[in-house]
Amino acid sequence: MGAYLRPVALPEALDALAGGGRPDGPGWTVVAGATDHYPARVGRVVDEDVLDVSAIGGLRGVEARDEDGWRIGALTTWSDIAEADGLPPLFDGLRAAARTIGGLQIQNRATLAGNLCNASPAADGTPNLLALDAAVELASAAGVRRVPVGEFVVGNRRTVRAADELVTSILVPRPLAGTDARSSFVKLGSRAYLVISIAMVAAVLEVGADARIVRARIAVGACSEVARRMPELESELADRPLREAPAIARPEHVAGLTPIDDVRGSADYRREAALVLVRRAIGALAA
Repeated sequence: MGAYLRPVALPEALDALAGGGRPDGPGWTVVAGATDHYPARVGRVVDEDVLDVSAIGGLRGVEARDEDGWRIGALTTWSDIAEADGLPPLFDGLRAAARTIGGLQIQNRATLAGNLCNASPAADGTPNLLALDAAVELASAAGVRRVPVGEFVVGNRRTVRAADELVTSILVPRPLAGTDARSSFVKLGSRAYLVISIAMVAAVLEVGADARIVRARIAVGACSEVARRMPELESELADRPLREAPAIARPEHVAGLTPIDDVRGSADYRREAALVLVRRAIGALAA
């Protein structure tokens, strides 16, 4: 049986991570909601050292930070996101994802940061954070650094978080001044809720007063080892009238995706579905 530590302050957690856990162990396994950790270990003893960060104060909630944008604390749950007051339409896609993740019990425990750190190709939060151009704040005993979400997840269940680091927040920048920023999220599964995505798309459009797109960010999940932005499509959307946007997405824009065949769908089906979802996500914003 491994060690269990539940610190109530950030410095205590960072000191533990710096120490590395038991001398003969693999290091601390960090959990917050633990909604992925424990189900993956049903039927066997949890023998790793577990650092439960759920009691650390000051790491929960969504905070507007003037010109710097918004700070989402690492312990912010999906229910917190869905029910947060005062969030602009920029967050509509992330809030839509929050309402589709598991049931209410999971949404009340699972965290946005945990979903990101788990680094599943089908993590519903990751495409939304990519479309929001978000960054991850990592703290260690040595200091703090920020990493764009697009550089944080590097593979299936792999991130750049070092063993002595803890994610403390997710940072979302403000859209360009003078634009109407809006977002959407569409997900394909075998049913509407309580399901792992076959494919999903998050979209953010920043629209000027002349109803032309100033900047676009489109991200596809569950169709590659890591959720991916669509830079060619984003470039073509820029400076186009909003009403024309849904028709711009073409098969070549999703040709670079690398979906797999599994029990939920074939690679070909996923690629075709991704294109349909991209058009729907953009269409929802152009309606």
